[in-house]
Amino acid sequence: IYSIVSIDPTMPQNTERYWNYYKEELFQNVLTQVAEQFSRAFKINELKTEVTNRLAMLEKRVELEGMKVVEIEKCRNDIKKLREEMASKNNRCQQQHNFQEDNKKLTPRRDVPSYPKYHLSEETIEALRLPTFDAWQWEPNEMLSCLEHMYHDLGLVKGFNINPITLKRWLLCVHDNYRNNPFHNFRHCFCVTQMMYSMIYLCSLQEKFTQMDILILMTAAVCHDLDHPGFNNTYQINARTELAVRYNDISPLENHHCAVAFQVFSQPDCNIFSNFDPETFKHIRQGTITLILATDMARHGEILDSFKQKVDNFDYTNEEHVTCLKMVLIKCCDISNEVRPMEVAEPWVDCLLEEYFMQSDREKAEGLPVAPFMDREKVTKPTAQIGFIKFVLIPMFETVMKLFPQIEEVMVQPLRESRDRYEELKQIDDAMNEVGGFL
Repeated sequence: IYSIVSIDPTMPQNTERYWNYYKEELFQNVLTQVAEQFSRAFKINELKTEVTNRLAMLEKRVELEGMKVVEIEKCRNDIKKLREEMASKNNRCQQQHNFQEDNKKLTPRRDVPSYPKYHLSEETIEALRLPTFDAWQWEPNEMLSCLEHMYHDLGLVKGFNINPITLKRWLLCVHDNYRNNPFHNFRHCFCVTQMMYSMIYLCSLQEKFTQMDILILMTAAVCHDLDHPGFNNTYQINARTELAVRYNDISPLENHHCAVAFQVFSQPDCNIFSNFDPETFKHIRQGTITLILATDMARHGEILDSFKQKVDNFDYTNEEHVTCLKMVLIKCCDISNEVRPMEVAEPWVDCLLEEYFMQSDREKAEGLPVAPFMDREKVTKPTAQIGFIKFVLIPMFETVMKLFPQIEEVMVQPLRESRDRYEELKQIDDAMNEVGGFL
């Protein structure tokens, strides 16, 4: 029996009915709390189950990834072993060298049999001997065949007993060690060499030079920009790159091109000079290095002034005179795009500007000095070309013309026409800018 006692005199006296209601409410609250605790317990169990499942999945994944790592490592070892076996069986041109941050392996990606010998038509053979040759129409393998033809046609293969297969391997290795830059790439290498080949015919150089000189001219042209990184000497020096440090800021790129060229020649399977005695090889090496180093435009004034002093009384029996002429010839070929027809030359300007803009963008990002002729915000095609044609190309080719008058019609006159065309384009650009300023 419950006694109902009021604990507060001010409160109304409890009744049986009120007490029953209070008990039900209290019981309901207890049930609710118990239910919540059960719910929490179930949720914890669910969470535990989910965590356990996830852990199991992660463990399985780790196990699988671990297996993959093992498989990948095994695969790498198998590939390495296969490469070593292939290297021992196949004659591949392999070369390794360090350049800036990466260790780049200089190895052709194809075996010699995959480089087919194209049959060049008589029309192509004739066109190859002209400065008007259009290299844009040719694929890399076709250009390789054309280079191979040049060495045979000039009598270099037969005259120096060069192994034809070694010539193929060397050209393949050269191709594979030109980077895919917008401008300084294998097609540029081909154009420079083809221009040299055309000048040998146009100027009858085989009647004036020894075959050794011809071999040096052609080989220097082929190798003159090997492994060019797409950023010029000014960038190398200002950015204090590994090349600039290695070569003490003295023609770092040209020194690098020479080094790569002779690293390639150091491989027996790529050494087209293997039949030469040490003294002859030394002569070829020195001659090739001299010509490649001459392509540094920082030395342009020095080299041209030296040639101007000799040209009026040029002596083909004087070794110093001949060396100076060879330096000027490779310089002419290296920057000869504007000699070619407009439709062949103009795409090269776009390629060059693209490479310039890549450099100037990087220089801005790195806080380095930017040359105005490389700045995309300041340069146009006409402004880029006019000064270069007027003050570099024409004076140099006109000096060479004193020795070889036959180049005027096919080389110097196209330069003058190109200068006139770009000056007209600049006048149009200036007029358009004036109109734009009034609007």
